[in-house]
Amino acid sequence: MSSAKENYLAAKAAFADTFNKHLENGVEFISDNVYIDPEVEIAPGAVILPGCILRGKTVIGERCVIGPNTLLENTVVEAGSTVNASQCYDSHLGPDNRIGPFTHVRTGTVTDAGVHLGAYVETKNANFAEGNTVSHLTYIGDADVGKYCNFGCGTVTCNYDGEGKYRTTIGDYAFIGCNTNLVAPVRVGDRAFTAAGSTISHDVPDGALGIERAKQGEVTGWGDKKLEKYVAKKEKLEAERHND
Repeated sequence: MSSAKENYLAAKAAFADTFNKHLENGVEFISDNVYIDPEVEIAPGAVILPGCILRGKTVIGERCVIGPNTLLENTVVEAGSTVNASQCYDSHLGPDNRIGPFTHVRTGTVTDAGVHLGAYVETKNANFAEGNTVSHLTYIGDADVGKYCNFGCGTVTCNYDGEGKYRTTIGDYAFIGCNTNLVAPVRVGDRAFTAAGSTISHDVPDGALGIERAKQGEVTGWGDKKLEKYVAKKEKLEAERHND
């Protein structure tokens, strides 16, 4: 028997022991299509859905639902949280969090209770206080975020200038508008807003609105001239389809 096959069979037997241990301890599975390292801790009553990989010193609390298709590595997930179709590394997720789908939680992320990190959100070395909502398409890295903040889609913390990493600080109840760039080091104060489409490179005081946009202008007729040939081509194709 080849050494590769022997290693595979030994690993399969070890996994069976680990799986049965959690099953007998009250962890809920609907399939054995999972992988769990021996040192992983899972509280009774947690639900592990198919396609999950639980590695290293991962700890999962009671009433959690993990998966489907989730990877946790050296990550603590406190009670009542869900992590759906996401990857989390070396982080600590607080109670009653909603993570995913398609969230990338990178090293050093710490969340408090009731945090939502949604679709195509990436975090790294960031602290989120209670009740934050980051629903989609956002990068929060090297940041400290106060409680009950709301992030519009497309928010980016610009934390790296090619030489050093810098932190962004956001106060309580702040509202970060869609497509905001936060150029660190920078602070957005308590109850402050940033206007959608702004690049914020100076501190926004408590209760203020930070806005940075170029003045909009229009060139009359530019679109008509630019698209003249394109529109004619499409109209010809449309007419040919109707005549068939």
